[in-house]
Amino acid sequence: MGKIVGIDVGGSTTKIIGFDGDKLFSPLLVKATDPVSSVYGAFGRFLTENQIQLAHIDRIMVTGVGSTFINEKVLGIPTYKVDEFLAIGLGGLFLSGLAKAVIVSMGTGTAFVMAENGRARHLGGSGVGGGTLLGLSNRMLNVRNFSDIVEMAKSGDLKHVDLSIGDISHNELVGMPEDTTASNFGKMIDLASKDDIALGIINMVFQTIGMLAIFCARNEKVGHVVLTGNLTNVPQSQEVFEGLTRLHGMVFHIPENAEFATAVGAALIDTGSPSAKAI
Repeated sequence: MGKIVGIDVGGSTTKIIGFDGDKLFSPLLVKATDPVSSVYGAFGRFLTENQIQLAHIDRIMVTGVGSTFINEKVLGIPTYKVDEFLAIGLGGLFLSGLAKAVIVSMGTGTAFVMAENGRARHLGGSGVGGGTLLGLSNRMLNVRNFSDIVEMAKSGDLKHVDLSIGDISHNELVGMPEDTTASNFGKMIDLASKDDIALGIINMVFQTIGMLAIFCARNEKVGHVVLTGNLTNVPQSQEVFEGLTRLHGMVFHIPENAEFATAVGAALIDTGSPSAKAI
């Protein structure tokens, strides 16, 4: 049986993974503004790094916003466009090993998907995501590089930026420790540093995504949320989600290869599925 390739074509990055039987291999990411160039560039690099010949590829499954620009077979290999929300759901479940969960795809914006038993349903989305983080950092800090923002935030102190429950109450409120955020950027002191502001922006973005995920999961009566997408690589996100787990009892999962979850899900979709359309 030939290898299956899953490709997630985003607005600025393209992710690609391979499946050999049920084994995932060689996930890689390529940055490009042109979706067609990024697909062929990512696929060519994938073949070269794995020393795979075209004849060894059974099919290519593409998804993501940029997949609308792919209108012919990639290098003559059978190519299918697949539903992005189904790919998000299946990929999140596969990587986490869960049978049922709310899957959160954190990219430029954020999508929330309920996934269970090979099915997925789009619950909604939010404009708060990586684009928010970069846009606010650009305007407030004059910093445009994602890694620079993350590095700055490592030295930040939220006490100089966010208003906490402890700032407004002498007594601990039921179920809300004193360090619980009462208002993001509600306590901007004059001496707040750029590092403090960078951490405040990151904290606000992930707290917003986390709380929306909790609301979705509660509505669906599930206790697990799987986080996927590029933002899972932000180290400060782990602390934010751990805090939300302590506060609300929701279990957040960031599986290995989480940023490639949608490409993984695309590769898992059967060609006979109504969600798969041959090009």
